[in-house]
Amino acid sequence: MEISQKERRCVVISLLLSLAFLFRLGFGLCSEFWFEDEKQIYLIGLKFYSTGQWPYFGPDVTSTIQIPGALQGLMVGLPFYVLRIPEAPYILLNAISFAALCFFAWYCTKRLPDIPKWIVWTWLLTAPWTLNLSTHFLGQSYVLPGAIFFFVGALETYPGLKRDLIPTRWANLMMGLALCWVMQFHMSWVILVPYVLVSLYFQYREQGRGIFSSLAWLAGGAALTGSLIVPTYLKFGFAGGGGGTASVLQFNRENILSQWNVAEGILGRFLSLASYEVPRFLGANTHSRLLFMKNNPWLIPFILFVGIVGLAQPIVLLILWFRKNHSQRDWEAVKYLTLATVCLLYVSFAFSFRAPQSNTLIVIFPIAMLYSLYCWSEYLSKPRWQKFATVLLTCGIIFSAGLAYDNYRRKSLYIDRETPKAAIETRNYHVLGERREGARY
Repeated sequence: MEISQKERRCVVISLLLSLAFLFRLGFGLCSEFWFEDEKQIYLIGLKFYSTGQWPYFGPDVTSTIQIPGALQGLMVGLPFYVLRIPEAPYILLNAISFAALCFFAWYCTKRLPDIPKWIVWTWLLTAPWTLNLSTHFLGQSYVLPGAIFFFVGALETYPGLKRDLIPTRWANLMMGLALCWVMQFHMSWVILVPYVLVSLYFQYREQGRGIFSSLAWLAGGAALTGSLIVPTYLKFGFAGGGGGTASVLQFNRENILSQWNVAEGILGRFLSLASYEVPRFLGANTHSRLLFMKNNPWLIPFILFVGIVGLAQPIVLLILWFRKNHSQRDWEAVKYLTLATVCLLYVSFAFSFRAPQSNTLIVIFPIAMLYSLYCWSEYLSKPRWQKFATVLLTCGIIFSAGLAYDNYRRKSLYIDRETPKAAIETRNYHVLGERREGARY
């Protein structure tokens, strides 16, 4: 039986996507496991599986502050009921993040048809921040899927930005679901609230009383994930159920003064989310980065090439904001949405007890990435820039593979897989470790 060209194409695409998923899963399995933050996230789910106790609280913000809601414990613990192996939660996390990134890649290619689809898909699935912060255990690792669904939904309700790729009712459902999803993993969910309010304002102007239908869909989405927070407040009351999270809201004068540095401040960190930020993942300081290159000399050419491009990307993205002529009619709307997002971040961190870090900004990754794709679309429609992108993406994948191998040897699950395996088999999370002192769950 002869296979048609369309069927052959579907087979090839399916094979490539399967390889991309396995690459991301392998990268996550090779990532940090034994550092306290990752280990504590794993223990939340392992405790739920071991004891059967409902996980009323999720990630620890500090030793005395814990995020309310059961999603974190369920996302890590439920997979053990299907596969009693240490890798089980990795598989679920990577399946969710992979599906979300594929959805976002589809959405971006629909908005920017001039960019070859394979470039957008490859970049989104292998970019440093999507690889390093959505494939292994941190509270922020689970934020990215929610952020993608939230912002796609929001964009499809904003006049001047929506492309009618998703029905309005589904857009509202996605926003509500994603808001209460992110709420249970990281405190950055508060940044999303203004986008919801702006969306409802525009919908009210457009629909009038029809806004009640939109509110119903928004509430329905919020109920799907928000219902997992309700048991916490029923058991601990309104004050105790908050887990002390209200205390993180405080005026921080230092954040106002220190974050106007373009390179290291909020703006630089925001633009780096959509760039090849290499140093951040090589090590915490110059010594550790040089040691990495000493131990992996074959990676040096790739590190230098990708690193130099990664340093240039935020600068070019900043310059291109001032571009007036663009092939996309909604360029003005996109760039002013980006500006508004950066301004919102500055205001938000003025009331945060912590200084902003790049990983805490992952909640607005979709805006940074979409803006960058609009900037690059004028170039990536040309063959010579497509060739450059091919070389860059290939070098980036090689670098990521080398980084994964180095992590595998130094700090991955496989340094001592038998310990979490024994904890799972005996249903005794204490074998792996203890929850932080002061943790409510």
